[in-house]
Amino acid sequence: MSIQAKISRLVVVAAVVSFFTFPAQAQYSGPSTIGEGTVAAILAKPVDDQPVQLQGHLLRQTSHDKYIFSDGTAEIVAEIKAKRFPNQPINEKTKVEIIGEVDTGLTRPPEIEVDSVQVIE
Repeated sequence: MSIQAKISRLVVVAAVVSFFTFPAQAQYSGPSTIGEGTVAAILAKPVDDQPVQLQGHLLRQTSHDKYIFSDGTAEIVAEIKAKRFPNQPINEKTKVEIIGEVDTGLTRPPEIEVDSVQVIE
């Protein structure tokens, strides 16, 4: 077999292997154990590390990665790293869904550690 044929074969094999190693990009739409409560309910009875899914608005930014989130029942601090935001502008009028978990502290009110921010249209 010629060197060109070997290189061509190697390229094809590499392409096939890389195709099967990429993770699938699908969205699950079935049942979930993530709580779909309200901010008021979280503040009334916070449970550390409780998974939550909330819809509402990011009202304002208070520090580098802290925002005030409201679902209309109350306001809570949401800690959101820049990489968690979608690639579209968000302001206080944009309805978003946040998914994360409750973070309680001894000297501060509960917060939400956000894993995902998605714009609701």
